[in-house]
Formats: sequence, structure tokens, C-alpha cells
Amino acid sequence: MPRPISVFVCSACGAETLKWQGQCPACGEWNSLEQRAVRRPGAKGGSAPGASGTGSGAAPVPLDPGRDLDLTRLATGQGELDRVLGGGIVPGSVTLLGGDPGIGKSTLLLQVAAHVAGSRGVVYASGEESVSQVGLRARRLGIAATTLEALTETDLQSILDQAAARKAALLVVDSIQTVQSATVAASAGAVSQLRECTAELVRFAKTTATAVVLIGHVTKEGAIAGPRVLEHLVDTVLYFESEAGSRFRIVRATKNRFGAVNELGFFAMTEAGLKEVRNPSAIFLARAPEPAAGSIVTVMREGGRPLLIELQALVDRMRFGAPRRIAQGLDANRVAMLLAVLSRHASLSLQEHDVFVNAVGGVQIDETAWDLPVVIALASSLADRAVPASLVSFGEIGLTGEVRPVAYGEERLREAQKQGFRVAVVPRENAPRRPLEGIEVIAVARVAEALEAALNRSSPGSVPQTAPARARS
Repeated sequence: MPRPISVFVCSACGAETLKWQGQCPACGEWNSLEQRAVRRPGAKGGSAPGASGTGSGAAPVPLDPGRDLDLTRLATGQGELDRVLGGGIVPGSVTLLGGDPGIGKSTLLLQVAAHVAGSRGVVYASGEESVSQVGLRARRLGIAATTLEALTETDLQSILDQAAARKAALLVVDSIQTVQSATVAASAGAVSQLRECTAELVRFAKTTATAVVLIGHVTKEGAIAGPRVLEHLVDTVLYFESEAGSRFRIVRATKNRFGAVNELGFFAMTEAGLKEVRNPSAIFLARAPEPAAGSIVTVMREGGRPLLIELQALVDRMRFGAPRRIAQGLDANRVAMLLAVLSRHASLSLQEHDVFVNAVGGVQIDETAWDLPVVIALASSLADRAVPASLVSFGEIGLTGEVRPVAYGEERLREAQKQGFRVAVVPRENAPRRPLEGIEVIAVARVAEALEAALNRSSPGSVPQTAPARARS
């Protein structure tokens, strides 16, 4: 009889080694290696590879583009979620959804499962709630899904048997940290359990064409709990995000084998569950009734859509110590670089001022199109002159003071036009070839030129006409 194969798995990082050691060679954690049995190839399904017969592996098929692979996506009933997924849930795919406790992960997937259950078989497996508790939540949300089947189970094989017996098109596991496999000698939630259970669910999805959606807990740092190998095993990784105290939710795709990454979906939490927000720009444009100094709107691009975001800047004279540079939703190092550019190329020095910059709505902006509007907002706050509410701006700024173009400039302008903005200060290379009806495009090449174009349109008042004049005084 062949000897069993065993490896030692680190409970901290998930790394494997063939023999026990006091310290994990991958992460350096002490006394974290646990012994784990590994099933021999060919143990399930009859003969081992190389023996006579068909073996346990699947036969290869030709990749004929005209061959019907029956990969019609499952509509979730939520247009924003379908957008993030690339058009719906792909049969045989595995999706991992993570988010803070209470943010609405179970609510969203219960709504999705109820919608899919109207036409296809669905199994909702919960390891955290009883069937009656899931039904109570469904009634509270107004979901009358008599065809949706739920079960309370933490044994992985039992869940897979129930899904296979019902030929489910969608299997929801809430949550992966509560599921355990009998083949792994560890408690639920351990690294070895997470790895093996996720791998088994992936094998089940690929062989049965059942779409699997997993709910994952997150750590205090905001990452999905468990080894990063979970995110490598699955096809799609979604993060549910929200600003503290806000009723709006954002679903972000950080990995998607069947669609674009960094795509965003916007939802609002209501008494009847999560409702999609069809005009997400309205979330970030709840501005004050009167124009305020230091406030400006920019057009960012997330995934495949342009979004209008309000940026706010506050410049205040330093009271003591070193000047503070605080940025929320923006790169603080890049803000410091822009301050140096303002001092060198626009005669606007903020060395004796505290600077605070914020992207309204709790959104994180990773592109460089916010350079130009932040510079204008800083000059507006310093000069105490409000930028007109109908003005929008975007563009990148170089170290030599030039305003550089950004991608999808005309698409950004059209989104601003659709939202009612009438003036746009943009890089010269982003100016449209043909004038856009209803919006005046001011193309600029230098920082000083952009400040003059934006601040000369500000509301009149007993303040200097330009920010540089205020700085020199």
C-alpha cells in the first residue's frame, strides 16, 4: 500500500513545506505549521493517471469558436451588480464578496438569489443563520421567493451534495469562514480549511457549471480574511465598501476574469434592501446651495464609467509647528508635489499654511486627473473666492508647470454636459475637435493660465482678483 502524502501548512500565511519546522520559511511566524493530509491523484474516480482506462481527468475538447458552450450569464436583477460583473454571473464561475460586518453582503446576495430562483435552481447555504432567520430577513425585505431553497449547513460535502442533487444554477455560501471539510484536521476558519474548501468549491463549479458566490469576512485592515491564495483561486473578487454613517454602498471589482477590473456599482440601503443608484454622480454632488471657496467638481473615471466628484480644499494659516498636509481620498504625496508646483510656477506659496484636501463621498481616486481641480481649489480657498458651481475641471500637472492631458477627455466632458455643467477647464490636448453644445471648454497649457481662467469667473467680492496677488500681499 502506498504511503500517504502529507504536507505542513502555515496557519498564518498558508505556505506549504514538506517537513515540520519551528518557523515558517515564508512569513517567519513561529509554531504555525500544521500537518495536513493530501489526497493522492487518482484516489477519487477509479484508476490513477497512466493506468489503463479513462482515468479521473476530463477529456480535452477543441476550442472551436462556433461551439456552443452554454455560457449565458445569469442576470442578478441588479443592474449595477451586473455592470461590475461584466454583464452578469458566468455559469461555472466562483465569485468572492468581501466587506465589513453589517454592510449588506447577505442582503445583496439574498436579493440576487431570489431573483435567479424565479427561473433557475438556487441553493442558499448559510452557516451563520438558521433557515427561519433567513426567511425572516426575506420577509423584511419584501422577498417572496417560494422557489428559493435555503439550508443551514457548515459541512462542505453536504452543501455540494444538495446543490448537485437539485442541479442548482447558483450556489451561495454565507460565509466561507464557517464551512469546513472533513478531509482537513482543522477548525472552521483556519487557513487550511479556507484553502481546501475554496479549492473544492472551485472544482465543483467548473465540473457542474454551477455559479458559486462566496461571502468572505474581512480583517481590520479591510482585506478578506485568510490567505491571499483565496483571491487567486476564485474568478472574481468584489469588495463591498461604505463611508461610516452613509446609506450608500459601493461594490468594487478588484479581480474579474470575465470583465473589467476596478468597475464600480452603487447602491443605497433602504428598508426594502439594497436599491441600485442609476445616477451615481448625484451621490457626490450634494453641494452647498451657494458656491463656497475651495470647492470644485472634477470628472474621474472608474472602470468603464465617468463619475463627477466634488473636491474640497481648505487653506488655513499655520498656528504652530510645521504646516500640516492632510488628504482624504487622494495621494498626500502628490498633494505635496502640487504645492511645490504652485510655489514655483504660479507664485502661490503655501509654506506657512495648513492644507486639507478631501474627495467628498469617501471615494478613493487613484488617477491623476484630479491634479488640476485640486490646484484650482487650493487657490480658491487661499484667495477666498468661490469657483462657479457650473464649472468643472480635470487634468494632470507636471513638475514643470504644464497641464497634461488625461485619457477619455471627451467622454468626461460629455458626462459633465449631461449633468448640467456649463464651463470646463481642461488640458489643451483634451479640447474636443468639435464644440460641444451647452458647455464652454477652456483649454489651458500652464498652471498659471488655468488659475486665471477659473478664478476670473468666480463670484465678485471684496477680495483680490487672483490668488497669486493674495499670496504676494
